Amino acid sequence: MSEKPLEAHLRYYGISPWEIEVLYGYFNSRFLVIPEEIEPNDSNFVSSLDVFIPLPFTEAFFKWFEFKRWEKVKALFKEMKRRRGSGNAIKIQINFTGTPAISFVIDVKDRQWYNNAVEKMDFVLELLPYHLEPTKIPENTNHVLYRFDEEAKRWRLSDAFGADKRFVLKENKWRVVT
Repeated sequence: MSEKPLEAHLRYYGISPWEIEVLYGYFNSRFLVIPEEIEPNDSNFVSSLDVFIPLPFTEAFFKWFEFKRWEKVKALFKEMKRRRGSGNAIKIQINFTGTPAISFVIDVKDRQWYNNAVEKMDFVLELLPYHLEPTKIPENTNHVLYRFDEEAKRWRLSDAFGADKRFVLKENKWRVVT
C-alpha cells in the first residue's frame, strides 16, 4: 500500500505561467503540487504568491528537499522581483507546518533588500530555538509570522497566533490585537 504524497499548495495572482511552471517543477519532485490562481486580494501588490509546505521549517526539511533545489527556489523568487521592479510589486508568503507553524512574508519594496531577505530566510533556522522558547512567545501559540526588518537588515518575529488571538511584537513586548 503506497503512502499518500505530501501536498504543497501554490496560491497566486499576477504570477506568469512561466514562473508558476518553474516553481511547480522545483516542488513537484518532492510533493504533489496543487496550484490555484486566485483573484487579487491585496491592492498594495501587483503579484502575490502563497506557498504552503506541509512540513516543519527545520534542518531536516532542507536536507530532504535538498539545499541545491532550495537555492533554485530562492533564485526564482529574486527573479520574480527583478521582473517586476521596485515598489510593492510582489509579496511572497512561505508557510511551513509544525508546532508552531512558521510563515515568512517577503514584501520588501527595495530589490536589494528583498533579495537580502530571500537569502537570509534559511538563517532563521539557527535562531528558532531562541525565538520559540516558551517564555519568549505568547502562551498557546500555534503559528508565528516572520517579516524582514529593513532597518535592522534581518528577519524578526512579527506576529503570533493562538487561542483565537493575534499578538503583535512591538518594542520587544507581545500585544494582543484580536
